[in-house]
Amino acid sequence: MAEQLRSFWVATAAAVLLVGCSVPQVYPTVRERNISLQPGDLEAHGIAFITPSAATGQEEEKQAIALVFAETLKEQRKNVRVLALAQTLGAINQAGLADAYRSMYAYHRETGLFRADVLEQIAKATQMRYMAQIQVQGFGQHAKERFGVFGLRIVETKSAAVRLFFQVWDSRDGTVAWEATEEVHYSYDTVTEEQLTLPQVVGRAAEDLIAKLP
Repeated sequence: MAEQLRSFWVATAAAVLLVGCSVPQVYPTVRERNISLQPGDLEAHGIAFITPSAATGQEEEKQAIALVFAETLKEQRKNVRVLALAQTLGAINQAGLADAYRSMYAYHRETGLFRADVLEQIAKATQMRYMAQIQVQGFGQHAKERFGVFGLRIVETKSAAVRLFFQVWDSRDGTVAWEATEEVHYSYDTVTEEQLTLPQVVGRAAEDLIAKLP
């Protein structure tokens, strides 16, 4: 009888808690700076994604991050020609620019600059004037037990935070045309073991950042 009562209260508590477990809490902070990008520029000249940078041990996620941004941009700005990272890399390889591209990134790591001559070559290979680059500057995940019954874990609060830097470069003169930074704190209550992933949180940040583009 005691065991049945215990099971009843566990099931009841779980059912009650599940009602409020699925609504995520999102706290974004966005800062942007427009230098030369004007309304209609992206529609007129197109934009290609180049390889993101990741300084957080998340290097293996770089292509997934770029894909999330490209797909979000295509969805939000249907009149803009968007070249996803895989397509950009293919065009670079076909044009024989692989060594120049690698050298450009080595130079960027030291200076924060993308060489104007290489950007111009990439623009010719992709037929896109603007280049989009994402930098993942921080990412962390946490899980905390919120509620339990009779020693059994019922609900955990899963949370993650990411800090991104997003730049649009103009290949015509090798300058930054637009840039923004965002920090997103994302949390929700769940009864599953599933963790928040970097692409999930980046997807939320991508929506905010792309909404700010002229």
